[in-house]
Amino acid sequence: MAMMRYAMVAGEPSGDLLASHVLAALRAHDTQAVFGGIGGPRMRAQGFDAWWNAERLAVNGFAAVLPRLPELLWMRGALRRRILRERPSAFVGIDAPDFNLGLERALRAHGIPTVHFVSPSIWAWRRERLAGIASAVDHMLCVFPFEPDLYAGTRVRATYVGHPLAEVIPVHPDAAAARAALGLTKNARVIAVLPGSRVGEVHQIAPAFLAAATLLQQREGARIVIPVAQPGVNAALRAAAPAELDALWLDGQSHLAIEACDAALVASGTATLECALFKRPMVIGYRLPALSWRMMKKRSYLPWVGLPNILAGSAVVPELLQDACTATALADAVAGLLDDTPRCDALRARFDALHAALLRPTARLCAEAIAEAAQARR
Repeated sequence: MAMMRYAMVAGEPSGDLLASHVLAALRAHDTQAVFGGIGGPRMRAQGFDAWWNAERLAVNGFAAVLPRLPELLWMRGALRRRILRERPSAFVGIDAPDFNLGLERALRAHGIPTVHFVSPSIWAWRRERLAGIASAVDHMLCVFPFEPDLYAGTRVRATYVGHPLAEVIPVHPDAAAARAALGLTKNARVIAVLPGSRVGEVHQIAPAFLAAATLLQQREGARIVIPVAQPGVNAALRAAAPAELDALWLDGQSHLAIEACDAALVASGTATLECALFKRPMVIGYRLPALSWRMMKKRSYLPWVGLPNILAGSAVVPELLQDACTATALADAVAGLLDDTPRCDALRARFDALHAALLRPTARLCAEAIAEAAQARR
């Protein structure tokens, strides 16, 4: 039997994390398979051959793409040529739809099966992309239960595989153990501050988030915990931090920080779902460059940006966006949650139900679908 070869592309830390679990499951399915493409440190830990680092795909907002566009187009062209030369058994795009869908379209046209993990958020905005997705993707792996219905009537096979974070994050978090691991006292009021994973978004968000953290430290006596995964993000955050902010800065360890906290101040994105799965009350904040914000607002279909609110179909957690994302407003919203025990209890109940809905053997289901797509070509 010929060796199975897979090309993969993941962008940003969240894609690297998702892909690492899929890689582990694929290796369990086929110990001889080889993998290469664009990935991050977690993927490399699974034996992935990273031709380029995933950080190079981390771009925040429409306006921020423009100066990077020549580099991104060159990278995608070079990657496409290498994949077509090596002819892998299948290509797997992990999120990063603006980069991956065009690549998948070209590869599929040359007979390489394409699998995309994490459906683009066409239910939230840019619904016109459905036709383009159908021309690019053979099998869409969906992380939310309502998504496969979006592909009914198209040629795309769509499968709900659950969300991998629902497997990784414990159903019953242990805040006491997390606090002990971080050297935090049992009775401290702990606020986790997560202002994004990309340098571009951190520049937009960090000043308000860190000023809010300082207010919470001064007003509430809160212990502030800030996990930072990327060196570039770390430098940007440190530069934006007020001198009087006394925070516990962590090298990564975002899950430990969330598990230990009483509430989180979090940028819109995957981290909001992580907070929900850890059953932690949160306030969501976000800012974009003005041009990117105007463009996004025109294309949006939903009144919320945070995944907990989207999945609940209602505003279960506060969202403070763009001009509303100020230090005082953020601090007031977090303090309001800390002092509202019934609301926090209700949130935890909602998040318990959400966890149950998203819990599937995700990595195994993904690996089976990817291996099936590769075998179908043979």
